[in-house]
Amino acid sequence: MLEGRQRHDWSIASSYLSVIANLHRDPKRSRRLKPSDFDPFAQRSHAQRPITVPISVLKDVFIDGKVPRIAQEDLG
Repeated sequence: MLEGRQRHDWSIASSYLSVIANLHRDPKRSRRLKPSDFDPFAQRSHAQRPITVPISVLKDVFIDGKVPRIAQEDLG
């Protein structure tokens, strides 16, 4: 019974959060957010695999301050 109440409360809260986030987002830079993006009980339809990159990427990011190509492709 407690889990059902939590699911109900999160479904309402996540709807409000998605509306607020969509009001304040830049449509040219980000996608439209759905309530399921904020709901911890929502089932994720596709699990994302971790991106595997060589260790040299750490040097590029933390020492040279460069953005890796993989991140640039995801942003574009």
